[in-house]
Amino acid sequence: MVEYRIDRRSGIATYLQIVQQTKQALRLGLLQPGDRLPTAKEVVAATAINPNTVLKAYRELEREGLVEPRPGLGTFVRRSLARPGAAADSPLRAELAEWADRARAAGLDREDVAALVTSVLDERFGAGAPPTTSESTVRNGENG
Repeated sequence: MVEYRIDRRSGIATYLQIVQQTKQALRLGLLQPGDRLPTAKEVVAATAINPNTVLKAYRELEREGLVEPRPGLGTFVRRSLARPGAAADSPLRAELAEWADRARAAGLDREDVAALVTSVLDERFGAGAPPTTSESTVRNGENG
């Protein structure tokens, strides 16, 4: 089950933090189709946020087709966003963890690393970068 962490100083709306963290868990394979999300009451108890904020986040996830409410049972994952290379136990993640350890040993702090990673992501995945094969297929409406 996912545990939400709310950063009140981030400038990002609380409901969007829940949406983003849920999507991250879906991408990493930490949440699978059929898994139940924490109830609004459980999230409120863990984070001290308004229950309507949780419900708003879950409605957004439902609108995107990622979860579905089941009256009396909870909200359940409908589909995953995981790709093999992005799984929590993937070799790529292990390599990234090693790189992060080297960056920390080199004296970089979290903000330095975030800036460095963001600049590389913008360079490699920005609007000017050529799409990967799977992105090209999705954009063209083709099915793999």
